[in-house]
Amino acid sequence: MSDNNIKGIAQRLFNYFIRGLLFVAPVGLTMLLLFSAFDTIDGLFRINFQGQRGQYFIPGLGLVTVVTGTMLIGFVFTVLLPQTIQNWIEKGIQNLPLVKILYSAFKDLIAAFVGEKKKFNRPVVFVVNIEANIKKVGFITRTDLENLGLKGTVAVYCPHSYAFSGELFLVPAALVSELNLTTSEAMKMIVSGGVSIKEE
Repeated sequence: MSDNNIKGIAQRLFNYFIRGLLFVAPVGLTMLLLFSAFDTIDGLFRINFQGQRGQYFIPGLGLVTVVTGTMLIGFVFTVLLPQTIQNWIEKGIQNLPLVKILYSAFKDLIAAFVGEKKKFNRPVVFVVNIEANIKKVGFITRTDLENLGLKGTVAVYCPHSYAFSGELFLVPAALVSELNLTTSEAMKMIVSGGVSIKEE
């Protein structure tokens, strides 16, 4: 067998590996993230049973407990407890110095995704360097910042690529333009570092 034939076979095998990697890696990473999230939530209320061969648990029972418990709490606070009691409980939490900061931040963040007034639903692009015309993609989270003395300025949150973090920019409204993308398309574009972009 000649060197050219060996190189050809090696190149073909390498191409097969790359094609397989393009399929396996995204599926594997997605499954890993979903499994990690499931295992974390399931482990919060993992119930162990005593059997003849030692302790065992039913996978998913902890997750069902968490979901059911959250729904029950939502029912109690929506139907059974008057609004005044809810306000009293929240006021008590917000009187604790460190807890107040964490509680308010997490409450506003969760409300921004699943509340009645969603915040991450306006993907925009704004200029960060006028001379070089460099732009950044993000989501408008607040359109009125006059209480901060910043009239004509909007708050734009920019998630980091391949991470669960981001940065907040206060940008003149004139430098912000709406994107012709859905929220999921814009988030996918940012998280993928611009690799995954809506095709025409």
